[in-house]
Amino acid sequence: MQFLPRKIRPSILHILVFVFFLILICIYVFSTGDTSMLIWGIPTLICLLLIPMGLTYISQSQYSDLIPVYETTAKDVKIREINESMISKPIKIEGLVEEVRFKSLNRPHFIIGDRTGVTTVKMFTNPQNDINKGDVVEVYGQVIKRYIFYGDPIVNGVDIRVTRSNVKSSPSSASKGKKR
Repeated sequence: MQFLPRKIRPSILHILVFVFFLILICIYVFSTGDTSMLIWGIPTLICLLLIPMGLTYISQSQYSDLIPVYETTAKDVKIREINESMISKPIKIEGLVEEVRFKSLNRPHFIIGDRTGVTTVKMFTNPQNDINKGDVVEVYGQVIKRYIFYGDPIVNGVDIRVTRSNVKSSPSSASKGKKR
């Protein structure tokens, strides 16, 4: 039984903030000799990692509960058909990942294209699978405006799955399978 719905890990930004404040606390303690700072400093440092990870866990569990709903209610559309009249409606698109942004911040944005157009898929949590440029994916999500009140319609991704991967077997892994 899997306790966590997905891998929970802090983003690089959270780790940098943790390290920054760890260094500040260490400098203070070593320069002043005041170890009472550690009484609240250590729990604060722990919270700097645990709170974002807890929020990620909550977000991922909410999204995993939504996946079956989107699988049954999402309308299969082509990217060029996405428009403002579809805002807040569940959709399913298939396409090629042309670019991946903000992957290290645990809030990836994917530029997805099919033969009819290109759109952005924003995910507010890490997807279950590792998605890379060149993968052919299936996206379940909801149409939203790029910015809260204005902007072109884009997709708020609930689930993204690789249907065909761009990963090519390396020569070293291919030769390992052969017997000599």
